[in-house]
Amino acid sequence: MTDQSSPKRVVILGGYGVFGGKLALALLRDQQFDVVVAGRNRTKAQAFCEVHGGLPVYLDRHDPAFGTSLAKLKPFVVVDASGPFQNYAEDTYSIVMAALAAGSHYLDLSDDANFTSGISELEQEARSVGKTALSGVSSVPALSSVAVEAMRSDFLRLDFIESAILPGNRAPRGLAVMRAILGQTGRPIAICRDGALTSVPGWSGLERRRIGPRNGGLPPRWTSFIGAPDLQLFPGRYGARTVLFRAGLELSVMHLGLWALSWLTRLRLITSLEPLARSLRKVADWLAPFGSDRGGMEVRVAGLDKDGLPKAANWTLIAEAGDGPSIPAVAATIVCNRLAAGSIATGARSCLAEFSLEEIDEATSHLSVKTFGETDIAPCLFQQAMGDDFAALPGPVRNLHTVFDRHVWSGTARVSRGQSMLGNLLCRLIGFPPEAGSVPVAVTIERHADKEFWSRNFGGKTFRSVLSLRDDQGKGHVCERFGPLKFDIDLTRDGTRLCFPVARGRFLGCPLPKWILPESEAFEFEENGRFNFDVRISLPGIGMLVRYQGWLEIGTP
Repeated sequence: MTDQSSPKRVVILGGYGVFGGKLALALLRDQQFDVVVAGRNRTKAQAFCEVHGGLPVYLDRHDPAFGTSLAKLKPFVVVDASGPFQNYAEDTYSIVMAALAAGSHYLDLSDDANFTSGISELEQEARSVGKTALSGVSSVPALSSVAVEAMRSDFLRLDFIESAILPGNRAPRGLAVMRAILGQTGRPIAICRDGALTSVPGWSGLERRRIGPRNGGLPPRWTSFIGAPDLQLFPGRYGARTVLFRAGLELSVMHLGLWALSWLTRLRLITSLEPLARSLRKVADWLAPFGSDRGGMEVRVAGLDKDGLPKAANWTLIAEAGDGPSIPAVAATIVCNRLAAGSIATGARSCLAEFSLEEIDEATSHLSVKTFGETDIAPCLFQQAMGDDFAALPGPVRNLHTVFDRHVWSGTARVSRGQSMLGNLLCRLIGFPPEAGSVPVAVTIERHADKEFWSRNFGGKTFRSVLSLRDDQGKGHVCERFGPLKFDIDLTRDGTRLCFPVARGRFLGCPLPKWILPESEAFEFEENGRFNFDVRISLPGIGMLVRYQGWLEIGTP
């Protein structure tokens, strides 16, 4: 049991801000803590404490006497809730060092990947004084990593992790958070995608996203890519080939407006949108009466289950009645309680899986918050189309069609063309590759919602198609679209081979008669432990148009 007679002092830098204030309120409800609301604005600190309680204190991290002033407070825990951490360029970990020197534990609500991952440099300093220093004790990576840990036990292998945060429009907007988002908008964000390090522009990748169940979840909202510590920390910890993070604004006019502004940075017309933070905050405040006070976050994982088959799962948190801004403070509340109980190891590190989902539920029990878990045992398009037959396919064939986000495969092929002039003209119109004895091949498959976008590059000649489930949702039925041409394909399994016979076709939505319907002899199979393909396409009365045969392995050449 914790000694209630001697409250433990928690100094919260930025304790009167949006998230720092929520943390202060949570800790003030617990008599085991003595809360100091600190920051550079003495007036705001005093106003907060007059209403809610706590001790207001002026502290400025840039003050040469900061360390001395902090030590005089004799803190048990120092929490940095100020930020934006992306701007902590000089003396990056000065607050951490000051806290450790004062004999205090340290936490922060950082959402910056470099800052959060870099704190491990202070491991020796923290251990030498027997204290804990955790960075990212917020929605990410603290809560998101707990969700991943809870779901990963059902998987043989995790391939994909994606988190999304969608606040309600009526949530208060802290200037530090806006500066952090605008500082990334339009600028490159490093991500791990399909096992390779690449980058995407901040606030790109527009996609409508519904999170939570249909009854009780959030309706579809726009989302875009944005930076988060998860992007840097999760690939190494969980071995996932793809880690993504998205955020969204409830009002389409605000989300799409920021997406449009991102092009100013993407086109290098300006270096950053961060100087617009105060102006855009005023615009956001004008629109505050619109939308709702409902927000949420979702963590989705996908990979192979214990039987080696594709599987996906997600954990969702929905906050209502304006309780969304309390969520980033939940992790710090839990960790403060654990530190008081002496149940967190010493050392300096990112806040990854330091507590449990059950503790999240307990810490949010007084809020209008609900959590949901869901499992999808058939998350991939071909798995949905083929049912149980998918499991009977050879491993390399299953792997190529196990697409959660993006796959790149490469290899070599042999291409043959028919002799008909009309047939060769049609091949050029569709984009089929020219004849070649041996040509390098790269196939990129991207998943967007319920569709797969295929790009096949044969020695620099690319042709594309879009695959989706048939409208009738019949077993084995998929559609493949090449521009104005759309074909219904009845997937079948011939032993260990996957076959793609064309059943019907349409041009600009009009059915194609049988006498001009292409005939497809297309097979995928395993040979020498590799994925192999053999595709022959013919037309009645013309004969063979094109045939391409070869092999592929995962990864770029």
